[in-house]
Amino acid sequence: MAFTPRVFSGIQPSGDLHLGNYLGAIRRFVPLQDTHDCIYCVVDMHAITVWQDPDDLRRATREVAAAFIAAGVDPKRSIIFNQSQIVQHAELAWVFNCIARMGWMSRMTQFKDKAGKNSENVSLGLFAYPSLMAADILLYKATHVPVGDDQKQHLELTRDIAAKFNNDYAASVAKEGFEPDFFPITEPLIAGPATRIMSLRDGTKKMSKSDPSDQSRISLLDDADTIAKKIKRATTDPEPLPETVDGLKGRAEADNLVGIYAALSDKTKVDVIAEFGGKGWGAFKPALAELAVTVLAPMANEMRRLIDDTTAIDAVLRDGAERGSVIAEATMKDVRRIVGFIR
Repeated sequence: MAFTPRVFSGIQPSGDLHLGNYLGAIRRFVPLQDTHDCIYCVVDMHAITVWQDPDDLRRATREVAAAFIAAGVDPKRSIIFNQSQIVQHAELAWVFNCIARMGWMSRMTQFKDKAGKNSENVSLGLFAYPSLMAADILLYKATHVPVGDDQKQHLELTRDIAAKFNNDYAASVAKEGFEPDFFPITEPLIAGPATRIMSLRDGTKKMSKSDPSDQSRISLLDDADTIAKKIKRATTDPEPLPETVDGLKGRAEADNLVGIYAALSDKTKVDVIAEFGGKGWGAFKPALAELAVTVLAPMANEMRRLIDDTTAIDAVLRDGAERGSVIAEATMKDVRRIVGFIR
């Protein structure tokens, strides 16, 4: 079966969006609008797998939507909405809870990382959320998902759930007159020179809002002066930049900053090294700071403007939910028939 080329991606509204979220995900959303139908979701249902203050959740949800728009996602060309407005996400997730296996969930490394030694006391939602993630994607029969390295395992699970549904209900799928591959086997989109952005203080750790040092990350709401200061204070080693990309091996901080420059300038690391190879940090850091300010500061200003206009942001989310619901209900109407639910 030929599926409509469709991209789905979601970002969790956990507050304090940073450079890693932008370069690893949001920036890549924009050009996909030229080649695919695009659905971009603020996954607020995923956010409550750990307790969230309701006011903080509302604020963070609007912040993510504002980041989408400020980065260049067009809410008229693409669908932007928050997950909880489309109830079919939860409905399909339950079906997939009954398709997925406990062993599949228990092998998810992100669950292990988040639960740690306290796995008996975390929420059931935290354990089962990859099933909801699969529902997010397959509810729209998305053919492609832009993912970072740390999300590839979850997409593999989505593919396994789609294949198992297609297989387990093969007879019913045929009886109801559908093609055998009812759900697509979604493909990852992994592209760009910096899909994983590391801490500005420690190049071996991923950039994260949970890092106690604010200097470890660039927030998407940082002003120009703050962005420049954080870049100039970023941890480096005493050696100049290498003459070749291979020279970045074993130099985590250097590799990270070169990757950030490459991603912000739409170049490769090879291009960046060709320009700055052999030069010291006194030359490279100011150039990176200037580039980061040029790219990020206007977006931060637009985000702040949009966040202050909650009526407009809520209207975008509501419009997206109305459009997305049409696709979601069409899928669920067929799923209900396939699994045997009487309506």
